[in-house]
Amino acid sequence: MNDYERMAEMLLQSHYAVALTGAGISVESGIPDFRSENGLWAKYDPMEYGDIESFRSNPAKVWKMLLEMDTLLSRALPNPGHVALAQLEQQGILKAVVTQNVDSLHQKAGSVQVIEFHGHNRTLRCEECRRRIARENVFLDKIPPLCSCGSPLRPEFVFFGEEIPLEAYQQAMAAAQHCDLMLVVGTSATVAPASYLPRTAKRRGAAVVEVNPKVTQLSHDTSDLHLAEPAGKALPAVMAALEALRAERRKKSK
Repeated sequence: MNDYERMAEMLLQSHYAVALTGAGISVESGIPDFRSENGLWAKYDPMEYGDIESFRSNPAKVWKMLLEMDTLLSRALPNPGHVALAQLEQQGILKAVVTQNVDSLHQKAGSVQVIEFHGHNRTLRCEECRRRIARENVFLDKIPPLCSCGSPLRPEFVFFGEEIPLEAYQQAMAAAQHCDLMLVVGTSATVAPASYLPRTAKRRGAAVVEVNPKVTQLSHDTSDLHLAEPAGKALPAVMAALEALRAERRKKSK
């Protein structure tokens, strides 16, 4: 039995599988990991452009980076890794996706139960009056874009220096505590509090499957299975193995 078949078997046997995804799954959609040599933090100092206090003190400056990010996100399309996770949900196997990404690609691929750990870019928010406006209804010809109250608008994602949204954190922890299988896809899960999730799942008795071309700390101390490939390659192969296993079982049951 190869690793695709092993993962397919684990999925079939699971009662409550969840996925934790990170930047790696969206790299294949053309969104570089912020921390990579081609990422935004190679061009913009994260403390200068990514911190909430930087935004509050000079929103126009930070919006120069946000404009570039907005263009990147608006052009990106789901890849086969996103699609495979959506198919697992549609088949009733995957109960939720906890994502650290703000690109909404899981939803675009068809996933419904998505817990956005770091928020999203679908709406902009005014910190002064709390008004929220759909991104497509905001023109970015002048920066910073302003709310009708006159205050600058910001994306609905988490800046450095901000807390993880409480509801998202509670939902993610509940999923980690309840699952019997966690797929960790495209993330090393080294940054807290997201790093707590696979280890919480493991402590509660869940199996952990890692899909990541790189070896991580999870590979050494937490993962039960590591598919050392990009999600866009590994997950469709797992889906094919899953269908083959089902076909084999149907044949045996006749």
